[in-house]
Amino acid sequence: MADGRRRTPESGGRGRSQGSRGAPKSGARSGTQRGGPRGGGQSRKSWSRPPDKQTPRTEQQARYDGPPIPEEITGRELDRSVSGQLKGLPDRLALRVARHLAAAGVMIDRDPETAYQHTLAARARASRLAVVREATGEAAYAAGHYAEALAELRAAKRMNGATDYLPIMADCHRALGQPEQALKLARSPAVANFAPAAKAEMTLVEAGARRDLGQIDAALRTLELAPLQSKSREPWVVRLRYAYADALEAAGRDTDALAWFHRTHAIDSQELTDAAARAEELEKRGA
Repeated sequence: MADGRRRTPESGGRGRSQGSRGAPKSGARSGTQRGGPRGGGQSRKSWSRPPDKQTPRTEQQARYDGPPIPEEITGRELDRSVSGQLKGLPDRLALRVARHLAAAGVMIDRDPETAYQHTLAARARASRLAVVREATGEAAYAAGHYAEALAELRAAKRMNGATDYLPIMADCHRALGQPEQALKLARSPAVANFAPAAKAEMTLVEAGARRDLGQIDAALRTLELAPLQSKSREPWVVRLRYAYADALEAAGRDTDALAWFHRTHAIDSQELTDAAARAEELEKRGA
């Protein structure tokens, strides 16, 4: 993967389409009125909304209800650290929120949009819990709703002070066409204390932001400071190597890119990337 998008191993630019979607609307009251228009010459039926159209109020209700929760999901699937944060809620409410969060966790990879709708239902019931806002932000990110993801993760960070969200927040800025803001987050002092995987995520986003700005040499320098030679076969090493190979190719250094695509493929046992295919393409071009 050439950038910080977590779920798409595509090269060059952002892995997801940019969206200019705004923050989720809270939903206005129903368009039906208690009394008729001034003048009183029309019946209620003649000026109300057609019955087959969903009003803002019913849209709000649908969001509150959320998608159907599969019967087999009980809420006990949640990590204890998550379920523990729901204990301050009344029992029935805590159970409903837990089931929506668990459903989102199950669906986020195969159906991120439905997962996002589940987290919105949880947020409608427990918006003051950081764990709920975090889940909503991560699901929004997975579904490509970058403005919403950024807003939710900012809210979670204000609530619990956690910095774990910074790489995703920076990547959201990239997706929204704000690479300078992504670079600002990449320079946060907290990044120095990140675990290797999280630090790699931020490196990928930072390098991607440099490429967004047309600064390919700066992107290469950023990646060269990362542990590309690590003996680990963890996914974050695979993705760092892939991003470096892709940047080398973008810089016109095909021979070096070929070598790094081969090095990526050598440790990519899960086939997270298309490094082998990229190497084959370069070989056909005579790199």
